[in-house]
Amino acid sequence: MAIDVIPQTAALGAEIRGVDLSASISDSVFSEINDAFLAHQVIFFRGQTIPPKSYVEFGQQFGELIEYMFMEGIRGHPNITEIVKTETSKESFGSFWHSDSTYLERPPKATLLYAREVPVRGGDTIFADMYAAYESLSDGMKELLLPLSAVYSADLFDRSTDQYDDMQGRNQAKKITQTLHPVIRTHDETGKKSLYVNETHTKCLEGMNREESLAILSYLFDHVKKPEISFRLRWEENTLTIWDNRCTQHYALNDYHGQRRVMHRVIAQGGVPH
Repeated sequence: MAIDVIPQTAALGAEIRGVDLSASISDSVFSEINDAFLAHQVIFFRGQTIPPKSYVEFGQQFGELIEYMFMEGIRGHPNITEIVKTETSKESFGSFWHSDSTYLERPPKATLLYAREVPVRGGDTIFADMYAAYESLSDGMKELLLPLSAVYSADLFDRSTDQYDDMQGRNQAKKITQTLHPVIRTHDETGKKSLYVNETHTKCLEGMNREESLAILSYLFDHVKKPEISFRLRWEENTLTIWDNRCTQHYALNDYHGQRRVMHRVIAQGGVPH
């Protein structure tokens, strides 16, 4: 193999070594990276100095890049979103358990997040394995959930508070965006089933109101937070992390008030969940 893959936990996560992402990646090397991505769901690279053009080109190897609906991209690169928490911000972007943009008909396949500035301490991201979340459900719960779909919505929380100070109000009228997806998703590449509901974007089960749905959803929202199926990533400057939105959830810890954090994100579009 051209790369080294170092698993991080029994559940998910792997560090990739032996590749320089500032240069072009050959098809054979990318194939190894993609194999590790599919096997470990979250992969990360330390010590990478990646210019925006190279970042976009690498991201495109995972699929067509899409712009984030609620935020402008950086100058000259509309697909790169800059996510900033300033020294005076109290809330942070992504401090809820979620998979990215599941309210879209075709949610992201992969998210790439590149650390430009990080706090001295704090600001870790926790990832959870949704394959394991599904597998650890009882047979009765699996039978109940398999035929169900849910409403995934962009309007479950306010996008005008402190955590979105750096957003420019783009497409705020589209907060009503919502769609139906299965509660249990089948991965389009691995064929494995995963739990797909998340507390940030899953509004209700199809055919039920929210209050009725929460009788089931609240249990599932707590179920995904078990430490046994998680991996906690400690960010360093120039770390690039990629996660599979089809089979993971994540939570950005907001424990670094008074410190600045700057991340650059690109997202590769996926297919319609089934």
